[in-house]
Amino acid sequence: MSLLNQLFNRGVLGTRCKTCLNLAISRIKLLQNKRDVQLKQMCKEISQFLQAGQEAIARIRVEHIIREQNIWAAYEILELFCEFVLARVPIIENQRECPSELREAIASIIFAAPRCSDVPDLLHIKNLFTTKYGKEFVSAASELRPDSGVNRTIIEKLSVTAPSGEVKLKVLREIAEEYNIAWDSSKTEAEFRKNHEDLLGGAKQVSAGVTLSHTPSRNGSNNSPSRTKEPSNKSVHDKQEYKQLEAPSLSNNNSALNINEIEQSHKNNDVPAGDAQSETRFQSSDVLEKARAAIASADRASAAARAAAALVQSSFASLKLEGK
Repeated sequence: MSLLNQLFNRGVLGTRCKTCLNLAISRIKLLQNKRDVQLKQMCKEISQFLQAGQEAIARIRVEHIIREQNIWAAYEILELFCEFVLARVPIIENQRECPSELREAIASIIFAAPRCSDVPDLLHIKNLFTTKYGKEFVSAASELRPDSGVNRTIIEKLSVTAPSGEVKLKVLREIAEEYNIAWDSSKTEAEFRKNHEDLLGGAKQVSAGVTLSHTPSRNGSNNSPSRTKEPSNKSVHDKQEYKQLEAPSLSNNNSALNINEIEQSHKNNDVPAGDAQSETRFQSSDVLEKARAAIASADRASAAARAAAALVQSSFASLKLEGK
């Protein structure tokens, strides 16, 4: 019974593979004809931009032309591979492993199948090869593992990397020659050869400016509780303000504890030993004075927060009484 199943599956695999390969070949030919018309139209538009002196737009549009040309070249190779595999379908049916002479063609079709959405038949062919050779064989081709056998030209043409400046300049010159346009490419060459390191320096300066703009906000955060003295007319806002006013008092107590620890550490380490130690004691005394000033400001802020909290509580209680 298993032998009959193998023979039946073998015949079904061959029939499906032939059907999908024929559909893929015919679809690729139609897409190539369609892309030929699109490429001619796009080249004509770029020639008009070059003639009008709008080189900036032409430098951007030429990337679309290069992309379409790469896809067209990849489709041409895939069409040859599909025809080659179609001629060897009887060999694929009779052999359990992938033949060495068909490995490059089959692996290239498997690799290109998810990258060529215009040809869904390649995905069906990939599924058939998955059933025939297993998931490991298909994963090796899809992930470009060593000795996967995928054609290098297919990999390059279907890559999503941006084209280099030399390639774009070459295509622009070919378009200018094709439409007989006297185009001076010196400006475009200078633009493509320009180094963009100055953009990185500008980003650093911007980030430095952002950090400077954030530093005053930290100092002004200590005075923020004083702005909450004005009572609200709604009970929901009163609750939110009361919760927000409890946080600064806790942070101020923690800062006071940290300052006391700093004072204790300075007292323990305060051993006279010459000019160097006198300088350190002067610096430590300066730090302690700043710390005391910070504690005093924190105390004032906490007192203001408590007063605001008491005011909120009283207003909240009065609102409750009025509601009753």
